[in-house]
Amino acid sequence: MKKIGFIDCYLSNWHANNYPAWIRESCQERGLEYELAYAWAEVEVSPRDGKTTDEWCAENNAIRCNSIEEICEKSDVLFILAPTNPEKHLEYAKTALKYGKRTYIDKTFTPNYAEAAEIFAIADQYGTACFSTSALRYGTELDTFENPQKVITTGAGRTPDEYIVHQVEMIVKLLGCNTKAVKATKESDTRVVYDIAFADGKSATAIWDQRLGFTATAINEKGEEDKKSINSPFFKILLDKIIVFFETGEVDFDRAETLTCMNLREHMLVNEGEWEEVAPVV
Repeated sequence: MKKIGFIDCYLSNWHANNYPAWIRESCQERGLEYELAYAWAEVEVSPRDGKTTDEWCAENNAIRCNSIEEICEKSDVLFILAPTNPEKHLEYAKTALKYGKRTYIDKTFTPNYAEAAEIFAIADQYGTACFSTSALRYGTELDTFENPQKVITTGAGRTPDEYIVHQVEMIVKLLGCNTKAVKATKESDTRVVYDIAFADGKSATAIWDQRLGFTATAINEKGEEDKKSINSPFFKILLDKIIVFFETGEVDFDRAETLTCMNLREHMLVNEGEWEEVAPVV
């Protein structure tokens, strides 16, 4: 049985609370032997519900580790979670990736392009396979679109800072990495519209709106629209992809897409009202 370690800013968040069940489900379906065995959190008490690390570990049959080094040594594969605190990911990755163990880093990968590139450089230095993505990449509805030229997405969440990555991931999956410029228009405290231009003439609009669920609309070269609500079990699919990655070391998309997502997100969140150039990643 291979041992999984959860590295987190604080345990008892939505991701840490729900991932273990999907891990078990994926392993049962694939006949693989992985189990959540260890957990470490920088912050002792979850600000979400007041649950302590010890309480979370008891509920999830995990052994508490007292340092990030300890969990990296004991685990066979690693999750770096902290989904609400991407500013912590580089710090954790600097330690974890040195151990050469396959590592999944939760959304949002990093706050900016520079830190994303640095994490991949560290992974390459130590020969460590790692990847990151929003679960929305795996909404199966996206696979039904054929040759989209323009994409419109919607989605909500507490703040654009935490949740816009989901829409960015869908857009980059569908339109690629050849970005050119972005513009943000804040229409109200609960609605921001982001326009994205691509160098090949394609375009996208991401609408963060507290009233809207996740949707994607693809417009083809004939101007025909195809709108889908994203209702497929994308988180379950994500966890299955992670287990396959732990087993094989392979990821089903190029890291350039992850770098593009972080680059776009960074420019989207700091720009308002004017078009700003976003060069393709290198």
